Amino acid sequence: MNYYTLSAGTLFIILFSWFLSIKFKRYHGIARFFAFESIFILVLLNYKVWFSEPFSIPQIISWLLLILSAYIAVAGYITLKRKGLPDNNFENTSVLVRSGLYHFIRHPLYLSVFMLGTGVMIKQMGILQLCLGTVNLVAIYITARIEEKEMIARFGDDYKEYMKETRMFIPFVL
Repeated sequence: MNYYTLSAGTLFIILFSWFLSIKFKRYHGIARFFAFESIFILVLLNYKVWFSEPFSIPQIISWLLLILSAYIAVAGYITLKRKGLPDNNFENTSVLVRSGLYHFIRHPLYLSVFMLGTGVMIKQMGILQLCLGTVNLVAIYITARIEEKEMIARFGDDYKEYMKETRMFIPFVL
């Protein structure tokens, strides 16, 4: 692993977390840092096998997860931008969004990050990759829980009702 690349990427993720969330006292960005960092390290570990054995079951599953992750991320982001009436930061919505994917789950963007990490992890399974995949899963869950507290503070009882009507990540399940 190239330590210069690791250092530069980590610095970028730290700055991203600071300027997008932590600077605005949205502390879910701290937990989310660990999700992004685990994915970044997974990419650095697995990039050499990204296209090897393209028709193997792990590669097919990986690509399906990566494609679905991208779709969910784009759809969730567009919905937040259009319906959430954010200020200068798309995370700072002024309206509780309940349409699109948000009609079914509260955290489609975090689901996409989890799917991204899992898709990258599957490219080449090993103990380190499984550990990083677990870090991603735990970090995303903690991020979502922290953000839900932030959303309750922002939207009050409306968000509590929304929580009763939807699941965190998987419609009708979780």
